[in-house]
Amino acid sequence: MKAIQAIKMVGGALVVLASINAYAQASDADMTAQPSAKQTAKAAKSADRALAKKVRGALAKSKDISVSNITVRAKSGAVVLQGSVPEQPQVDKATEVAQGVQGVTSVKNALTIRPVGQ
Repeated sequence: MKAIQAIKMVGGALVVLASINAYAQASDADMTAQPSAKQTAKAAKSADRALAKKVRGALAKSKDISVSNITVRAKSGAVVLQGSVPEQPQVDKATEVAQGVQGVTSVKNALTIRPVGQ
């Protein structure tokens, strides 16, 4: 009698193990589809960072702009300039320079004027 109960227990354990294995395999199949979405998001984020870096570099190369207090953010080609510059012509020039960078689709200029020393 005890042998039959032991066989039933072993059989039940095998059924549980088989169902866990089947569940794990089904989950693995779902995971293969998700990394492509994550990879796409990572690629977009990487492209945004690269564009922001290109714009920041272009601003730094321009001799008419003080870039020490300028932050550049990019998302899908849209660039946002934030921070402060000492004079109004630098605000306008920053917009022109940013628009001239390849890959920039629009520029939102949120720069403020703050004279040097304030």
